[in-house]
Amino acid sequence: MLNYLLILLLFNLFCTPQAAGRPYALRISCGSRKDIRSAPTNTLWYKDFAYTGGIPANATRPSYLTPPLGTLRYFPLSEGPENCYNIKHVPTGHYSVRIFYGLVKDPNFDNEPLFDISIEGTLVDSLSTDWSNEDDQVFTETFVFLTDGSVSICFHSTGHGDPAILSIEIQQVNDKAYYFGPQFGKGSMLKTVKRLSCGQGRPKFGEDYGGDPWGGDRFWNSLRTFGRSSDKPISTESPIKRSSIAPNFNPQGVYQSALVSTDVDPQLTFTMDVEPNSNYSIWLHFAEIDSSITKAGERVFNILINGDIEFKVVDIINMTGDVNTALLLNTTVAVDGRSLTIDLKPVSGSLATISAIEVLKVIPAEAKTLIVEVGALQSLKKALQLPNRLGWNGDPCIPQQHPWSRVDCRYDNTKGNWYIDGIGLDNQGLHGFLPPDISKLSHLQSINFSGNSIHGSIPPTMGTISTLEMLDLSYNFLNGSIPETLGELHSLRILNLNGNKLSGRVPAALGGRLLHRASFNFTDNAGLCGIPGLPTCGPHLSAGAKVGVGLAVCLAFLLLVGCSIVWWKRRQNILRAQRLTAREAPYAKKRTHFSRDVQMTIHNQGARTASENGPILLS
Repeated sequence: MLNYLLILLLFNLFCTPQAAGRPYALRISCGSRKDIRSAPTNTLWYKDFAYTGGIPANATRPSYLTPPLGTLRYFPLSEGPENCYNIKHVPTGHYSVRIFYGLVKDPNFDNEPLFDISIEGTLVDSLSTDWSNEDDQVFTETFVFLTDGSVSICFHSTGHGDPAILSIEIQQVNDKAYYFGPQFGKGSMLKTVKRLSCGQGRPKFGEDYGGDPWGGDRFWNSLRTFGRSSDKPISTESPIKRSSIAPNFNPQGVYQSALVSTDVDPQLTFTMDVEPNSNYSIWLHFAEIDSSITKAGERVFNILINGDIEFKVVDIINMTGDVNTALLLNTTVAVDGRSLTIDLKPVSGSLATISAIEVLKVIPAEAKTLIVEVGALQSLKKALQLPNRLGWNGDPCIPQQHPWSRVDCRYDNTKGNWYIDGIGLDNQGLHGFLPPDISKLSHLQSINFSGNSIHGSIPPTMGTISTLEMLDLSYNFLNGSIPETLGELHSLRILNLNGNKLSGRVPAALGGRLLHRASFNFTDNAGLCGIPGLPTCGPHLSAGAKVGVGLAVCLAFLLLVGCSIVWWKRRQNILRAQRLTAREAPYAKKRTHFSRDVQMTIHNQGARTASENGPILLS
């Protein structure tokens, strides 16, 4: 028992993604068949097992930022247009989800596939041409709340090569990390667009900067100048106070370098391209590390974003109380155009300065499809043996740019979720059966499964989909009777059951509906009867009569079996007797001959004595 507890303790310490007292972290080396560690930080990457489909392959790293991993997993279109990593047992919390893209190491592959990425059904990134040559575009990083014990990360084909994923990292961060206002939380996500360390710093991850694990090991690219020779880099080796503190835990290293404006142009200006009609959360980092600035009032400036003043009279020392002390400012702005410009304009004293810039896009989280209906579609996928080319992975309705093939969705404004109102799987070569769980798609208005090889019976539960207006199951191999429950579908206007192997009486409720402009087709079912156009059904028996007929058939069968057994036993007895008689016949014949010989001998002796002795005289 002691050994078992010791083994369990060691497993918990060394084999699980989350160590006690530390944030949860899971890193997957896509396509790898074993756990590995990567230099120089000895980072543990777990093997890629039982998360998704796709094909493992050798990888080419597109950038020096890419983790030093040798494999990836790619998803050809034959695997379906949507493919997902479904990762379970993730504790509830706030997470940084980072995905690195890769290139398949094979000259026959398109070296730069273009595809979309979604997390929990929300589109977070779309790869653009030449992404593999832009260091900060070889991955995407999104901050998201996970609340149901799992995370779904999906890759959506756009027809430009096969999605190829090199690694996935899920790192827990502080629940208030990057808090930007009322929109923060479960109703939104934050996607990292730019994270720049200004001045003399070099590109580093937070771990290299000695960042706190709760910071999420962020990547900080370097920016040595804003251009036009209007600024210069400065740096310090002095420790920075109040840097790595909750909730963002920014590494001290990003504050130990900065850009300052010069007399050539006292204003610092940074401009970048962004997606239009979006909201951006902007985080600006400062620390007064210039040795010539020692007290408040010696450096004061305003901060403008796209021409609007967002922060007035910024005095770093006055706001922090000391030199070499971190200052973090945040604002959220709506951008209509395609560029974001940050201006730092001196007000008095010395020139402007800045240590780091973070720009994160605010992405409203998509409302999900009703979970019970997603489960019902998954049951249908399994029962009908849907081919991989149809996909059916992730959420059926979101992202809205990539709904499931042949599934129609509708948004419920009142309840704030999506539901399924139509399925069209006609002529798809399906060979399975209709599962009872289909009734859980309770908002369906149309079902078309015609022209397949679906077998089995029509589930009676289908009659509980009260919203159903069209049901086409024609030209399959369905058998059995038509459920009486279909007669309860009062909204049904089109019902095609022709071309199957159905039998029995058409429910009276369905037959009566033919008088109300409903279009029903029951032809080409040899066993159906009961309505005009079909054979007349035989005499109708009550339930009691059916039971009586069943009992009579059972008794007749038992009697026939009993008579057969008696006849068989009698026949065996006769055959046994015949064999016995045949075996004893030679001995009986010998005994008969012996008896006759004795009698003849006695008779001959008696006759010879009388003749020899003369006649016997009677007195």
